[in-house]
Amino acid sequence: MNSVYLVEAKYMDNYRVYLKFNTGESGIVDLEDLIMNYKAAEPLQDRQKFSEFFLDSWPTLAWECGFDVAPESLYYRLTKTVAPGLKVA
Repeated sequence: MNSVYLVEAKYMDNYRVYLKFNTGESGIVDLEDLIMNYKAAEPLQDRQKFSEFFLDSWPTLAWECGFDVAPESLYYRLTKTVAPGLKVA
């Protein structure tokens, strides 16, 4: 089974991030709804802190405050399809 993971992430503006996946898909996703609706993401409402994300060892989009977003979730946001290799129950 192949897994989907991020190979690149760049801050664009506001809460938007350019993402590139190992599958070749790439584009910009807006994460404002996540940042505004999850308690763990409150520190990231400061756009400067939001822009300081990194790819961790999985590689997952992550921030120093401990908040992260799984690549499969980001892939779905970008493509509106389930990541290759995942099964939907």
